[in-house]
Amino acid sequence: MSSVILFNKPYNVLCQFRAVEGRLTLKDFLPQPDIHAAGRLDADSEGLVVLTADGALQHRITDPRHKMAKTYFVEVEGVPDAQALAQLRDGVTLNDGFTRPAQAELVVPPEWLWPRDPPVRFRKNIRTSWLKLVIREGRNRQVRRMTAAIGNPTLRLVRYAVGAWTLDGLACSAWRESS
Repeated sequence: MSSVILFNKPYNVLCQFRAVEGRLTLKDFLPQPDIHAAGRLDADSEGLVVLTADGALQHRITDPRHKMAKTYFVEVEGVPDAQALAQLRDGVTLNDGFTRPAQAELVVPPEWLWPRDPPVRFRKNIRTSWLKLVIREGRNRQVRRMTAAIGNPTLRLVRYAVGAWTLDGLACSAWRESS
C-alpha cells in the first residue's frame, strides 16, 4: 500500500491546500507537496484526514462502492432514544436519498478528546450526549444531516478513523506518515 499522511484537522480549518484569505487551510499545517485529501471534512468538523499522492488509493478510500468504514464521535443535542438509534442503524432518508445502514451507539465522551477552540456552546437546559457512528459512504455533511433527521442536531463532529487508520496517538493539529 502507498504511503499516506494522517492529519488531525482542528476545528475551523478548511480541508484544502488553496489559500483563502483570513482562513487556515491544510497548507498551514502540512509541508508535503503534491498530496491530496482522500475525503474532506467541513471546516466545522475535526479529526482524521487521510492524504496521499496516490490517485488509485485516494479513489479506493473515497468511492462509496468500496464501502470503507469511517468512524465518527458525535456530540448531539439531546439524547437519542432506542427508536432514533434504530433509524440510524436501518438508514435515514435525506434529501438526496436513503443512507446506507450505520453502526450507531451511545457512548461516553471520549477520554482522548482535546478541548475544542472555541468550545461548543453550553446550554444549561439542553442536555447533550455522544454517539459513535460508523458509516460506509461519504455524502456532503452526511453525519450532520443524519443526526438532524433523527431530531438530535450535531454540536461537535470528530472523525476518528478511516478504514484501519485512526487518530490514536495523534494530537490535534499534528500529522504523521503511515502506510
